[in-house]
Amino acid sequence: MKTLPTSLRIGVVRGGPSLEYDVSLKTGANVLKHLSETHTPIDIFISKDGKWHVNGVEKTPERILKNVDVVFNALHGAYGEDGGVQEVLNHLGVPYTGSGRFESAVAMNKWVTKEMAQEVGIKTPIGMLVRQTDSLSQKAKEIFLAMPHPLIVKPRDSGSSIGLKKVDSYSELLSALEEVLSEHKAAVVEEYIVGKEATCGVIDNFRGKQIYTLPPLEIVPPTGKLFDYDSKYDGSSKEICPGNFTAEEKKTIEKFSALIHKRLGLSHYSRSDFIVSPRRGVYFLEVNTLPGLTSESLLSKSLEAVGVSVKDFLQHTLHMAHKTGAWI
Repeated sequence: MKTLPTSLRIGVVRGGPSLEYDVSLKTGANVLKHLSETHTPIDIFISKDGKWHVNGVEKTPERILKNVDVVFNALHGAYGEDGGVQEVLNHLGVPYTGSGRFESAVAMNKWVTKEMAQEVGIKTPIGMLVRQTDSLSQKAKEIFLAMPHPLIVKPRDSGSSIGLKKVDSYSELLSALEEVLSEHKAAVVEEYIVGKEATCGVIDNFRGKQIYTLPPLEIVPPTGKLFDYDSKYDGSSKEICPGNFTAEEKKTIEKFSALIHKRLGLSHYSRSDFIVSPRRGVYFLEVNTLPGLTSESLLSKSLEAVGVSVKDFLQHTLHMAHKTGAWI
């Protein structure tokens, strides 16, 4: 593990305008805590209205970042994972952790990601795209007649599992589409596949591998409840790592995680989510380009399972960012 120069000025960007503001603050706090053991990191806070702050003082990104050598991007969701903050950092020539602007924007688009996954042989649930400009009643009828029930409705562009809805009837489908499309330009509707929920992280250039896969983690939501954003963070779901998967399922999950990371051109690390059907196999759901890094986060638990500390993971990621820069 290569060590970073102690003189390196590391900025940690957290907060932001997305619905994942709170978990971003926690991720950032955990990153700052670990980096403080070896460096004097700079806490860069972005408020919900998009204003940048350092040491509690509002300043422009230009003024803040001129004193920073590399940024650890601890933002989640909109602005952090859709290419917004990456564009600012690119413009100012500051290297940062995670994927670049274009790659982040593509990965945030669940429909485009789904199509790109299918192109390289990754299975995804049967799905249809619905736009704000579509006739909703007509589209809902078309979907309800064409696709197996129940269905999952989710925003096309959103982080994590925010806005995820399970529907069983035409009226529920229409209502879910209206709700999602009142806030988003498009929605993705997919068949609901019964099975084990899995997630698998990958790291670039780690332990002698170009793309190192962490062991797939199994997520067990509360009985009778669909795994969603709230159960991710309220402690009601159970996480098992390594998960209870067959050797073949584990191999497929790891293969798909590395494949989607490579296909989308992602940088440094990512975490992909799956559903594992006992009869139909492994289905890819979505990829997270900046998964959470709190002490309770899924990626943190996966790292722990293979004896990698969050501190070492941060050092490795920052070394890659500082050496090459996702912005180059």
